[in-house]
Amino acid sequence: MPVITLEAAALDREQKKRLVEALTESAARIMNMPKDSFYVFLKENSLDTVGVGGVLLSEKNAPGQN
Repeated sequence: MPVITLEAAALDREQKKRLVEALTESAARIMNMPKDSFYVFLKENSLDTVGVGGVLLSEKNAPGQN
């Protein structure tokens, strides 16, 4: 049971569908395995739950932040 996990910002339903299809298709072709053996987990992260350089991404581009 191969597992593919992708972490990203919020995605709409169409983006999720396209990602799952594309990731599964590519992995199945490369690994020479049936598509139905793959599990794809999409983890969405809000900008309030990710920090870079000690600053939340939600605040990084806020006015007065550099």
